[in-house]
Amino acid sequence: MTTDTGTETPAPASHAADRHDLIRVQGARVNNLKDISVEIPKRRLTVFTGVSGSGKSSLVFGTIAAESQRMINETYSAFVQGFMPTLARPDVDVLEGLTTAILVDQERMGANPRSTVGTVTDANAMLRIVFSRLARPHIGSPQAYSFNVASISGAGAVTIERGGEKVKERRSFSITGGMCPRCEGMGRVNDFNLEALFDAGKSLSEGALMVPGYSMDGWYGRIFAGSGYFDMDKKVGGFTKKELNDLLYREPTKIKVEGINLTYEGVIVKMQKSMLAKDVDSLQPHIRAFVERAVVFTTCPECEGTRLAEHARSSKINGVSIADACALQISDLAAWVRSLQEPSVAPLLGALGDSLDSFVEIGLGYLSLDRPAGTLSGGEAQRTKMIRHLGSSLTDITYVFDEPTIGLHPHDIARMNKLLLQLRDKGNTILVVEHKPEAIAIADHVIDLGPLAGTQGGEVVYEGTIEGLRASGTLTGRHLDDRVSVKESFRNATGALEVRGADTNNLKMVDVDIPLGMLTVITGVAGSGKSSLIRGSVSGREGVVTVDQGAIRGSRRSNPATYTGLLEPIRKAFAKANGVKPALFSANSEGACPTCNGAGVIYTDLGMMAGVATLCEECEGRRFQAAVLEYHLGGRNISDVLTMSVDQAQEFFSSGDATLPAAHRILTRLSDVGLGYLTLGQPLTTLSGGERQRIKLATHLGEKGGVYVLDEPTTGLHLADVEKLLGLLDRLIDAGKSVIVIEHHQAVMAHADWIIDIGPGAGHDGGSIVFEGTPADLVAARSTLTGEHLAAYVGS
Repeated sequence: MTTDTGTETPAPASHAADRHDLIRVQGARVNNLKDISVEIPKRRLTVFTGVSGSGKSSLVFGTIAAESQRMINETYSAFVQGFMPTLARPDVDVLEGLTTAILVDQERMGANPRSTVGTVTDANAMLRIVFSRLARPHIGSPQAYSFNVASISGAGAVTIERGGEKVKERRSFSITGGMCPRCEGMGRVNDFNLEALFDAGKSLSEGALMVPGYSMDGWYGRIFAGSGYFDMDKKVGGFTKKELNDLLYREPTKIKVEGINLTYEGVIVKMQKSMLAKDVDSLQPHIRAFVERAVVFTTCPECEGTRLAEHARSSKINGVSIADACALQISDLAAWVRSLQEPSVAPLLGALGDSLDSFVEIGLGYLSLDRPAGTLSGGEAQRTKMIRHLGSSLTDITYVFDEPTIGLHPHDIARMNKLLLQLRDKGNTILVVEHKPEAIAIADHVIDLGPLAGTQGGEVVYEGTIEGLRASGTLTGRHLDDRVSVKESFRNATGALEVRGADTNNLKMVDVDIPLGMLTVITGVAGSGKSSLIRGSVSGREGVVTVDQGAIRGSRRSNPATYTGLLEPIRKAFAKANGVKPALFSANSEGACPTCNGAGVIYTDLGMMAGVATLCEECEGRRFQAAVLEYHLGGRNISDVLTMSVDQAQEFFSSGDATLPAAHRILTRLSDVGLGYLTLGQPLTTLSGGERQRIKLATHLGEKGGVYVLDEPTTGLHLADVEKLLGLLDRLIDAGKSVIVIEHHQAVMAHADWIIDIGPGAGHDGGSIVFEGTPADLVAARSTLTGEHLAAYVGS
C-alpha cells in the first residue's frame, strides 16, 4: 500500500493524530474487501476511488454507512425496531468514531405516482401554507390545496363529558381537501381496451381473461366459479350487461366458496389497486407491457392534469393559483416567491425562497414542483435529496455520496463541488465515491481501492493527498490526468433518423436528422432537453434498442446468470448430459437445498435485535441438494459453475464436453462491457451502480435492432475503463449498428463522429439545437458551453 503523509487540507495536521477525529476501520471483509483497515479524517472531504468493483461501495456503503444505520436503529425500542428493516452487522473487526450517516444515493424515488418534486422536498407543504394564508378566496387550511387529501363529509358519534357524565352525541364533520374528485389527485384518467382484457369468443373456463395472473386453474378460477355471478362455460361475448358489470366492475364482495370465506372483486377494480396504483415503469416487464396494451391514459378533463379540485384552482395570489405556481420552472417560482411582500408570513416566504434557491444552486432550477418524482434520472434524484440537507443546522454528520456528478455537464460540476465543500465547512464529514477527476480534485483525503476489480480488488492501494495519488503508480493515479484528442477521421452517415417538430417537455419544435451508421453523441447541460429528445422522438421506434438508467429489478436470489438468461442454456446442458430434468439445476426450483430453500444462508430473526444471516450448514452455501451436485458437465457441478468468474466461464464453455455456444455468446457480451471479473452467482444486490448498468447493457446487446441508444454509459466507470467502453461502441458500429449516446464525459464527446448539442441553457432556457457537427468543429467554434469545456479538455 502506498501512503502519503503530506497534506494540503485546511484542518491542522494534529487532527490526524487525534483518535477522536478519525473514523477507524479495522479488518473489513464485506463482499470482496480483503481484511482492510483505514483511518478516515472527520470533518474533511474524503474521496474513494478505484475501478468499478474494486470495493469502494463495499467499504463506504456496505461497512461504514451500514453500521452507522444499524447502531442508530438499535437506539429505538424493541417495539419500534419491529417495524424497521433488520440490518446485520457488517463483517468487520473494529469500527470506531462513527457519527450519524446520511446516505445521498442514486436510487430513484420510488414508484408512488402521487409523489412529485414538491412533495418529496417539502416545498409543496410550505407553498400550501402560503396559499392558505394569502390566497383569495380563502378556502380553508393547507390541506385544501393538497391533491392527496380528498374532500369528505359525514356524521358520527362522539363521546363527551357533560355534567360529570359521559354521553354520546352525533356530530357532523367535513374535511376540505384539494383532490380532484374525477381523477382522485392523479392528474389523469384511464380508459380500458376491453379487447385486451378478454377474448369475447371464449368462456371463462376456456381462458377468456387475458389479464396476467388470472388463471382459471387456481384460486381465481374457484372464486369466479363459486361466485354465482355468471356461467363459467358461457362465451363472455354473450354476457348480459349485469354479468359483464359483475365481471369487470363489481366492488369487493364477501362470498363463501367450498366453505371458505373469500372476497370477489371485478377484474378492473382489482387492476386499479394492483397495477394502476403504482408507477407503470415500476411494474414487471410483462405486466407493464399488458397495461400499455390494455389501458389508455389521458389527461383528466376536469382538472386539466393539475390534480386539484376546482376550489383549489380558483383560489389565487395575485392571479396565480397553486397549480400555476407548481407548474412554473423552479427558478421562476423562486423569483415569484421573493416578489411576495407579506409581513405576516415573511419567515415562511424566506424559508421557501431559500429552499427553491437551493434547487437553482444545485443545477435543478429547470424542474417544476409538479414533476412526478419517478421521472427523475438517478442523478436528478440524488441532487433532489440533497436539497433537504443543504439548509440543515445539524453538524458532525457523515454524509455519504455515490457519484454526485452523475448526470452533470462539466459546467455544473463546479457548482456541485461548491455545495459539497459547504457541507464540509459546517463541520460535517463528507465521504464521496467518485470517478470524475474534477470531483476528485477537491478531496482533502483520498483512499484508492484496487488494484483491480472483484477477487483482484478489495485492497487499499493508496491513502493520502491528490498529489500523492498522481505519483502513486496505481491505476487511478496513472489515469487521473488522462486526456484524449479529437479524432481526425470520421465515419460517413448511412442514413438518418428524422425528428420533426419535437416538443416533449421543454423542446421548442425541434427538427433534427440524427445520422445513422456512426457514433452520435447528444450533449448539453442537465435539463437542456437531451433525454426529452431521445425518449420522446427516438426510443420506441422499430429497430431501436434503448438502454436507460432504469433500475435492475431482482431479489437477493437474482444473479448475473439468472438476469442475463445465461442460466437457462447451462441448466439444459447439465440436464442433457445427465439425463435428468433442467429444474434440478435451479436453486429456486427442484434442486434447491431444502434447509435454506436455495438461498445458501439461513436468515434468522432475533426479535428485538438485528437479524443475522448464517451459512447454511446443510449445503455449506452451495444452495443445492447434495444429490444435484453429483451431476457434472465437463467435470464441474452446477455450484462450481456459479462460482466461476465471467472470464473463467467463457473459457470453460468454449472447449471440450462443456462447449456451449449459447452460454458463450452471453459471457462474451458480459466480458465486452468490462464485467469479466464478476462471478456468475453473485447476488445482484451486491453489485455497484456501474456494474448494474453494464450488466443491463450486456443483456440488451443480445437484442435484435439496428440502433442502440445509451443514456450515460460511463456511469460508474473508472477512468481506465472509459477507453474499453469506446472500443465496445466502435465494435458495434463496425458490425453495422448505429449508436446514439447521451453523455457528459468529454472523452466520449471527443470520440464521436457527430455531436448534437442542445441548449443553450436548461429548462425554458434550453430546448433548442445549438450545434450540429463534428467534435473538431465544436472545439473550433467554442460557441456553446459544451464546446468551451471540450476545448479545455482536449487542450485546444
